[in-house]
Amino acid sequence: MRPYKGYTGTVEFDEDDMVFHGRLVGIGDIVTFEAETAQDLVQAFRDSVDDYLAFCAERGKPPEKPFSGNISLRMAPELHGQVVRAAGNRAKSVNQWITDTLSEAASRDAQSASQVVKVNR
Repeated sequence: MRPYKGYTGTVEFDEDDMVFHGRLVGIGDIVTFEAETAQDLVQAFRDSVDDYLAFCAERGKPPEKPFSGNISLRMAPELHGQVVRAAGNRAKSVNQWITDTLSEAASRDAQSASQVVKVNR
């Protein structure tokens, strides 16, 4: 599902009830949405984001932001050394090397997941 106002949602299909449903990811607040068609699900997702933002504004509570762009990462010292050397071999900072490597892995995973969905249709 494409992000909307910085928020992303999961999508699942309930074959028993014949509905699509999902929830916002990356935040602690529980925000859900549901629809009978894929087209209606996109609108339900957007409506849920808008409702969540309005709900927070009414209560004077800042809405949770799904992703800050900062992560704290712990690793074994040996791996840390390997990462530093790998980044140096590519003339990149450790931060840029990790970002590029994670981006490539996430893209592969997304493509793989997309192919599984197409096969299951």
